[in-house]
Amino acid sequence: MKLDARHFRVPEGRKPDLRAMPTEVDRVYRSKKHYRAILEKRVARLSAQQEMLFASNSHAILLIFQAMDAAGKDGAIKHVMSGVNPQGCQVHSFKHPSPAELEHDFLWRSNLHLPARGHIGIFNRSYYEEVLIARVHPEILRAEGLPCAAPDKTIWRERFRSIRNLERHLVANGTRIIKFFLHISPEEQKKRLLRRIEDPEKNWKFDLADLRERAFWDDYRQAYEECIGSTSTRAAPWYVVPADDKKNARLIVSRILLESLQELDLAYPLASPERRKELQAIRERLLG
Repeated sequence: MKLDARHFRVPEGRKPDLRAMPTEVDRVYRSKKHYRAILEKRVARLSAQQEMLFASNSHAILLIFQAMDAAGKDGAIKHVMSGVNPQGCQVHSFKHPSPAELEHDFLWRSNLHLPARGHIGIFNRSYYEEVLIARVHPEILRAEGLPCAAPDKTIWRERFRSIRNLERHLVANGTRIIKFFLHISPEEQKKRLLRRIEDPEKNWKFDLADLRERAFWDDYRQAYEECIGSTSTRAAPWYVVPADDKKNARLIVSRILLESLQELDLAYPLASPERRKELQAIRERLLG
């Protein structure tokens, strides 16, 4: 399969029908050996791009990963970003808000971890949880102490608007935002959850909450469809990545990320004439 990243991008203003979108596509790789060769090559290119990103100090990269449980977010982050210098990359996983976080607006805690220029920030789940899990489980929303006693459906439109405004602001100030929804089927999720139970080395991954959340599959699907359709923009797009094949999903993610970095046309900063003169003087001192 020839990979075209645009095939997975959700156009601005279009609500996706996740039931009609594939969770598995033709493989990019022919074998495990071929998969490793492709990934290693892309990881090396990503590492080179990250070094220029850090040196140029003109842009930041924010990667957002969202998915149903067991869709492979951790694995995608681990494998695709394996060659990136950890000094220039930070991963943040957002769990249930703490009491202190609940005292602030829903974007506050994620804003604290936005990447600085020259850095890559990765959100494993994100502020989008506030229009996903909080929508599926209204008790979470009620715990946030909002001014209105009984929030109605307008709150989701308002939160979508807040998210679009935040992302528009970040993009205007040099942050490139790339959002991935790893699209897994309920059948594949079931297989992965069973492997977590049957394989002793994977037992630690199993959480009973994952099983409980399966009962809300259709609710989450509808929440994701509206969320992605309302917040995928030309400047901060969503990519729906078929994730039933983990290796294929990682190669798709790596290609999208690499193309996005290349679009920035990064380069090492050129030294000024004064700086070159200074370096030449230092060189002569070292040689002397």
